[in-house]
Amino acid sequence: MVVISGLFIFSKSDTRMVSKSTVKYKFIYAKNDVSNDFRFADEAIPLNNARIDRKLRNSLANNSYGNIQSNILQIKAARLFPIIEPILKAYGIPDDFKYIPLVESGLHSGTSIRGAAGSWQFMAGTARTYGLRVGNGRDERMNIRKSTVAACIYLRELYGQFKSWTLTAAAYNIGEIKMARAIRAQGENNYFRMHFNPETGTYVYKLIAMKAIIEKPWLYGYKTPFNYRLLPSELMAFN
Repeated sequence: MVVISGLFIFSKSDTRMVSKSTVKYKFIYAKNDVSNDFRFADEAIPLNNARIDRKLRNSLANNSYGNIQSNILQIKAARLFPIIEPILKAYGIPDDFKYIPLVESGLHSGTSIRGAAGSWQFMAGTARTYGLRVGNGRDERMNIRKSTVAACIYLRELYGQFKSWTLTAAAYNIGEIKMARAIRAQGENNYFRMHFNPETGTYVYKLIAMKAIIEKPWLYGYKTPFNYRLLPSELMAFN
């Protein structure tokens, strides 16, 4: 077994201005080897496929410090993860699903142009279906504890239908009806071998990239090792 490693090269400006990192990733793996360090909910990515390899490279690069130039993702993790992790565990949802709010809301906050809101980016109708109050001046999609419980209930239903955590994550993005239709049309139930619209087709790769960057930020241009559990209280309260 050959261990997958991300190798990066970055240049540092001599000026006082913050310079962008030039990051280059190289994945090394044995032919036909599907086991590696990049996985979601214990489902490994078969990186010996050029299309899959390219999607992961792009997701890692897009979230590197060279692109973002900010630690906002790590700060959001510091605020959200201590609340989300025990709720996921209580509902039997793999811990890797805590990265969904970072991918869904990313560098932004508030309501999307489609009307999705909160860290889990629920549409109003879906939110009400899973027990959240939306309307009359109240929007529980913005309550991280209540919205995480609602997300867990929804994720459990999706897993019960699709029997795969990667498909569950993708269905969270595209919806269960479209996911079921794609499985029937393609005669395939492996996310990495299926074809979706660009957003859903890169969704799980974004989750895996976010996991890698939060767990090992120094590999992706972030200068200081980051431990969200040890952050000062003022950062934990970041909103």
